[in-house]
Amino acid sequence: MQAVTAVETQAPAKPAGRVRWIVCALLFAAVVLSYVDRLVLPTLKPELQARYGWSESGYADLAIWFQAGYGIAYVFFGRLIDRIGARAGYALAVALWTFGHIAHVLFTSTSGMLLARIPLAIGEAGTFPAAIAATNEWFPKRERALAIGIFNAGSNVGAILTPLVVPVIALTLGWRWAFILTGALTVIWLAAWLGFYRRPREKKTLTAEELAWIEADPIDPVQPVRWRDVLRLRQTWAYMLGRFLIDPVWWTFLFWLPDFFNKQFGVKMLDFGPPLIAVYLLADVGSVAGGWTSSRLMGRGWSLNRARKTAMLLAALCAVPIALAPQATSLWTAVALIGLACAGHQGFSANLYALPGDTMPRWMTGSVVGLGGLAGAVGGMLMAKFAGVILETIGSYEPIFLVASCAYLVALVVIHLILPRYQSTHA
Repeated sequence: MQAVTAVETQAPAKPAGRVRWIVCALLFAAVVLSYVDRLVLPTLKPELQARYGWSESGYADLAIWFQAGYGIAYVFFGRLIDRIGARAGYALAVALWTFGHIAHVLFTSTSGMLLARIPLAIGEAGTFPAAIAATNEWFPKRERALAIGIFNAGSNVGAILTPLVVPVIALTLGWRWAFILTGALTVIWLAAWLGFYRRPREKKTLTAEELAWIEADPIDPVQPVRWRDVLRLRQTWAYMLGRFLIDPVWWTFLFWLPDFFNKQFGVKMLDFGPPLIAVYLLADVGSVAGGWTSSRLMGRGWSLNRARKTAMLLAALCAVPIALAPQATSLWTAVALIGLACAGHQGFSANLYALPGDTMPRWMTGSVVGLGGLAGAVGGMLMAKFAGVILETIGSYEPIFLVASCAYLVALVVIHLILPRYQSTHA
């Protein structure tokens, strides 16, 4: 193994080393586990609602307060990770969310469950700021959207595994064991993360060639992060408003899809697996394809601005047909429409998540990602309240899916108006 030497000034050839992809695999696994843990409760919702008499508004409050804690903590973690780094930040996040996840076993009411959802939300808020910080450390711009697309696909894998595993555990051992056993998996991941992850220049097994590839982009000197510097940038507001508009749609899928399938097509808990697997497999394809598309276009000589926005436009168009899902005459027609929209969401997200790293110094990106998470959570809270009111009053998902169909095109227009050209800054 060659020793790490100074980075060459000219653009290096693509290296044979694969340490950075092992890092990406760890990030992927963390996102899988985070989504498994946050989706156990929605998967159990029909059974627990029937057993303990939960109201729709009570369940909507769980979604609202989860997102409130998530959004506020997202800003905290974004700022914290800028200071302490991805390794320590991710470890703290996982410890907090595991505590909250397992604490669900202590409660049976929605008000009680809220006490467990808050630490879960706070810990899970660190997932993407830490993952994006790690990606910015380990991947050059030409690979960054692809790496984000890959680990972001973990959300879909988690969403696939949950309806397969959780009902079996709940029906054989009791619903509380679903929280205990899934929560235990994060402890294993935490040990692997702390044992393996280091910054590139601290990683002894990294070759000089792979380090040169990782550091092909100019490295910005670290500076103190001041909110006034962050908030005066167009890039910050483009990212925040983009997250505000698209995140609520994804939260709606996560919290209400099992309920939609149950009420619209009579799907029972043990039968959630096949339709949800199909939806999130399509979302996985969209996540990787969205990152791959912009990376491929850049490889063909397209500008960063044109490549990213073209990929986002294609993804946004995939969401438009979801407006027809509530009128679908069969379960699998609805699954196809929702899966296409989820693919669009993930493809759009893979490129939007890359925006801070594309256009800002690395030392600033954690804070910007945190603000974007807060904006997305606020949008999600408003959407959850809207969904709860709609379902309790008119009992139809049609207005909810109509909003979802338009959100991504509106988000792209807003991003383009604020940021007509991707432009890096060294504020």
